[in-house]
Amino acid sequence: MPWVYMLRCSDKSLYVGMTENLELRYAQHVDGTYGGYTAARRPVVLVWHAEVQTANQAFELERKLKGWSRAKKEALIRGDFVGIHEIVVAERKRREKSRRQRDR
Repeated sequence: MPWVYMLRCSDKSLYVGMTENLELRYAQHVDGTYGGYTAARRPVVLVWHAEVQTANQAFELERKLKGWSRAKKEALIRGDFVGIHEIVVAERKRREKSRRQRDR
């Protein structure tokens, strides 16, 4: 089954990825053999993961999470679904206010 996961890097940034083998991919990130973004930001810590049904679902969820603000990602890591909802509501209000000001 595919997995979507989030790592906290040594520079406190968050990395979102997907894989078919979470244990192997995490080990690759930890030892730097996966390369790319996390290789230069080790050590990394697995802070969130979710198993999904299909590779397509994993891809869609990964893309969705990559588009989230840091605040929403941190709320997800904490399991704070009320917090995620509050952030979404606040983001909507900001967009609406910006739209109204632009339309004047």
